[in-house]
Amino acid sequence: MEILHELVVFFSNYGYIAVFLVLVACGFGLPIPEDITLVSGGVICGLASGLINVHTMVVVSLLGVLIGDSAMFMLGRLLGPKVKKLPLLKHVFTEKIYNRMQDKCHRYGNRILFVARFLPGLRAPIFITAGISRKVSLMKFLIMDGSAALISVPIWVYAGYYFSHDLDELVEWIHQSEAFVAAVVAVIAVIWLVYYTVAKKNVRRIK
Repeated sequence: MEILHELVVFFSNYGYIAVFLVLVACGFGLPIPEDITLVSGGVICGLASGLINVHTMVVVSLLGVLIGDSAMFMLGRLLGPKVKKLPLLKHVFTEKIYNRMQDKCHRYGNRILFVARFLPGLRAPIFITAGISRKVSLMKFLIMDGSAALISVPIWVYAGYYFSHDLDELVEWIHQSEAFVAAVVAVIAVIWLVYYTVAKKNVRRIK
């Protein structure tokens, strides 16, 4: 995986600040996989022989992720639908995507903010749409997104740290994990859908 090697070299030269800035940029739609960025941050901790602390890297990574995500949310909240006209977003946040995200947010409510952390291609559009809706406070957004980040971020960083001396095995583990995460998210989505449908029917019966 070429991008993994490139990020490891880049991060090795600039340390925490490089990982932090790239993660913030990922929140703005930088076409670099966030999970690979997190893993690379862990790898340099393993290769640095204690010079770069892996626990500190987890904290730095969490901050980078949350700031990037919150920036997308606040752009939607402050600019409303006008955010679709921003040069950096107008090609990735089209009217069609906005309508799709509105439907998802309406159907699944605030829970979609938790699941979105595990959906790389939909994460930013969902966060922007949630901001535009103005139905979610920044604090609630941070709780939902932060709860998911507390699960995903340490996993990727520590995986990079423990597999730092065997990148081929690490790449294989990443591919397997991505498939596993996708399956777990799909199961959660189905459970939520069933629960939502049953709850809605019960409410109608009571009325």
